[in-house]
Amino acid sequence: MNPLPKNEIQADSKELLQAGLRPFEPRRGLSNGHLQTIVGNYLPRPAFLCNSVAETVEVDPNDGSRVMCFCDWQPEPDRANRLTVILVHGLEGSSESRYIKGIAGRAWAAGCNVVRMNMRNCGGTDELTPTLYHSGLSPDVGTVVRHYAGRFGLERVALVGYSMGGNLVLKLAGEWGSAAAPLCAVATVCPAIDLAAGSDALHEPANRLYEWHFLRRLMQRYRRKAALYPQIYGTARIHPVRSLREFDDNIVARYCGFRDADDYYYRAASARVVDKIAIPTLIIRAEDDPFVRFTPETRARLIANPNILLVETRHGGHCAYLSRDRGDDIHWAEANVVRYLLKYSSAAKDARSDGSGLGV
Repeated sequence: MNPLPKNEIQADSKELLQAGLRPFEPRRGLSNGHLQTIVGNYLPRPAFLCNSVAETVEVDPNDGSRVMCFCDWQPEPDRANRLTVILVHGLEGSSESRYIKGIAGRAWAAGCNVVRMNMRNCGGTDELTPTLYHSGLSPDVGTVVRHYAGRFGLERVALVGYSMGGNLVLKLAGEWGSAAAPLCAVATVCPAIDLAAGSDALHEPANRLYEWHFLRRLMQRYRRKAALYPQIYGTARIHPVRSLREFDDNIVARYCGFRDADDYYYRAASARVVDKIAIPTLIIRAEDDPFVRFTPETRARLIANPNILLVETRHGGHCAYLSRDRGDDIHWAEANVVRYLLKYSSAAKDARSDGSGLGV
């Protein structure tokens, strides 16, 4: 991995200012990626005061799979023309994850409609689908976008994804390409774009604690699914699983239609379609993220796409970004994602008003 230049953020300063972003400086004593990651997972955020409405959305009529969404809508009559932000969590997270509720509160306070989407099974919803969840289910996100856009006549929708959720929203944006309306912007924090690289990084000795954490929860979920749907999961013999790659090879590939883990990683990775993204897109990643890795080929595709702003920082850990800023801005990524979305969603609204196109 090539080190970043000394100016901390690898992006043209003019681009950053145009995007409404502020420089990142890690909080004192937290310049280590592991410390950022662990402390960031537990540092309290302001109380979440929204009165969310829960709703299930059917994402696959073939098997009746549904996902649970928690919605906070601005009052009528302005609801439809307000920006709607749909948030997608990371692996084994949920709509209740601290970072999801943190950015949800910011977006709501900024005047946005907010939808906190659970991936299949997440947030205690195992009974809503007979399937497992995985990194290739970008159509689920698209179904949620179209469901709410159609129901409320939403003019502008933005997607925010963290880690695995970042891969999902980037994959959807690439698949939709120039036919993305009403999707007007995407922002991701530490997206797991290259699945194989990230899976192998989790198995490195320094990262085994994270891998064990994920594996323990994934295997608990698999056992719950087997109890709920024994006719699907109760008969197959599963070999011992000692790594995320083995889980994906023995369980995800078997039950989700992939040949093996390598086939899954290739077909589900947003890296294959990021060159087709045609709306303003922010990608934030830290060089010291313990396990999210970009291959040189993927990074080149990101930089070559004029619709994507890739912001790479020397520090920040995995989805943490605890900064020296005071008050709520200590959560740098959350604050800057909202700034970015507000800026580019306003540009999208103006472009639609005057009939012009939209580009970064």
